[in-house]
Amino acid sequence: MREIYCEEITKAIAEMCVEANLKLPCGMRECIEGAKDSEESELCRSVLDDIAANIDCAAELGVPICQDTGMAVIFAEIGQDVHINGDFESAVNAGVARGYIDGRLRLSIVGDPLERVNTGDNTPAVIHTRLVSGDKIRLTVAPKGFGSENMSRLKMFTPSATQDDIVNFVAETVSIAGSNPCPPIVVGVGIGGDFEYSALLAKKALCRDLNIRHPEPLYAELERKMLGKINDLGIGSQGFGGTVTALYVNIEKAPTHIAGLPVAVNIGCHVTRHCERVI
Repeated sequence: MREIYCEEITKAIAEMCVEANLKLPCGMRECIEGAKDSEESELCRSVLDDIAANIDCAAELGVPICQDTGMAVIFAEIGQDVHINGDFESAVNAGVARGYIDGRLRLSIVGDPLERVNTGDNTPAVIHTRLVSGDKIRLTVAPKGFGSENMSRLKMFTPSATQDDIVNFVAETVSIAGSNPCPPIVVGVGIGGDFEYSALLAKKALCRDLNIRHPEPLYAELERKMLGKINDLGIGSQGFGGTVTALYVNIEKAPTHIAGLPVAVNIGCHVTRHCERVI
């Protein structure tokens, strides 16, 4: 049994909250830059240049890429051979508070959804934990801005739905969103599970490496079809019209009930951030 002290978790989370807001995942900037090759609109190519320049300026100045530094979403895979010395969730929230305050990141969380009083430290975080084999903890910090989060949707299809029905629902979701989520966007799609789990799958899909297609050919092809359908909408970068509305689509799937086919769509802006660390 390996012992991990909560201060180590707090320190890691604090550092990751800052890192995720200042630096895009590996390959994301290159993907934005590369999108110009398939963008037919001169105006949108210029917008993509501005987006890339903003990313570079953030790195040079050490400031957040986007002013909305998001709600802290934490995925934690905890090894069964780990003993955590202290309270895990308190340690995570302490790390979020430290990272957001010391990192001078925008504090965006209200303690009650209707009374709307800011908590003053960007906590509590949304924490998803999963027990796995081993003696390590794998942490993923994914700050989620709400310009894109607000555009997400979920639909409880019946099993009679076709693949085209699912593709059209994803494209419709992006069409309704329009320019609101600051395109070019990334799209996470969760298929299966139940009501809430499909949404979790869609969120996890946003954290998958953009260069990795789904390992199963059926779903890899669906990702391709969804991306094509979305980019045919003509929304373009920042809604100025163009041939690149989405950079990529990731699908995660799970077993489901014989009577259902849940599909969730979680939209991320061009600043879809996450970072990972193993303790």
